[in-house]
Amino acid sequence: MKLYQRLAFPILSRLEPETAHDWVTRMLAAAQRTGPAGRSILGAIAGSVPARPVQVLGLEFPNVLGVAAGFDKDARVAAGLAALGFGHVEVGTLTPRPQAGNPKPRVFRLPADRALVNRMGFPNGGVQAALPRLRRLQGRGRGFVLGVSLGKQKETPLDAAMEDYAELMKAVYPHADYLAVNISSPNTPGLRELQGRAFLEELVGRLTTLRGELSDRHRVKPRPLLVKMAPDLTLREVDEMLEVVIAAGIDGVIATNTTLAREGLRDPRAHEQGGLSGSPLAERSNELIRHISKTTHGKLPIIGVGGIMGTDDARAKLEAGASLVQIYTGLVYEGPGLAGTILRDLSRAHSPAEHDRDVQASPP
Repeated sequence: MKLYQRLAFPILSRLEPETAHDWVTRMLAAAQRTGPAGRSILGAIAGSVPARPVQVLGLEFPNVLGVAAGFDKDARVAAGLAALGFGHVEVGTLTPRPQAGNPKPRVFRLPADRALVNRMGFPNGGVQAALPRLRRLQGRGRGFVLGVSLGKQKETPLDAAMEDYAELMKAVYPHADYLAVNISSPNTPGLRELQGRAFLEELVGRLTTLRGELSDRHRVKPRPLLVKMAPDLTLREVDEMLEVVIAAGIDGVIATNTTLAREGLRDPRAHEQGGLSGSPLAERSNELIRHISKTTHGKLPIIGVGGIMGTDDARAKLEAGASLVQIYTGLVYEGPGLAGTILRDLSRAHSPAEHDRDVQASPP
């Protein structure tokens, strides 16, 4: 990672953030195309990755560390990310039809705060364009867990949002190991209103019923369903969400998405509109993880996201009650060797408490 910070990051930081991200994904895609040689190069970047499988959501994850939705929006480089050591990759967020997202520039680095602000707005080529790539991943015995994040089309009214999520679920169901329902991005107008009881009960009730139908139709075991939560909810709102998702049979939650809060930031770009990720989000995310774990007596699997820039941050989320953790902004500042570093450090300091979480297998 020191080499990345001395050489690669100074070059990438001269580029507009979205351009730099596109360049990185093209490099990952090129490595994938070269087959074993490319995977060997990526594996060398990751270094030795300890085998530490964990059972969560009825699935076996190669390790606790994954890539958050938003990095691989169109399911183009999931295999390359897995070759860097990640045990799971959550692709998307996908929408039913192609979507350009919000006007550029829409991603901003805040290096003084080790953070990003983005107002992307779910740019992607639409679910039908992603399906051939999802099918190819399904057929290769991929060796990592694949999640798919589902989102509402920007122009779809809230009272019709469930149709978007149902359409997406029908399309990707046979190809995903788990499905994440993204109702917490701050960059799609009105989306976070779906977290309220009035919308949420109907949405998750419909999706859990549809899951049973799709499992029967495709003759596959039921895919775990997770709901991604915003960090800006009050604890009372979190409790209300938990009541709804548990009653509906949702299998887990992802805590958390990006935040609209800006307290204590130093970088002059902090005024930019959009969702904040990175170091400033870490403690709020941990607070919600602790609350969810305590409220559900540790029985509801949690994927912890927000501010993981190194091993201590990952460990803090696991100790707060997360079963798995995900990274995005940390890759920008720490580079592609971050997964291997974190996993080696966690393996060396494997505590009894972590072992107890490793064997946690099922939701309530």
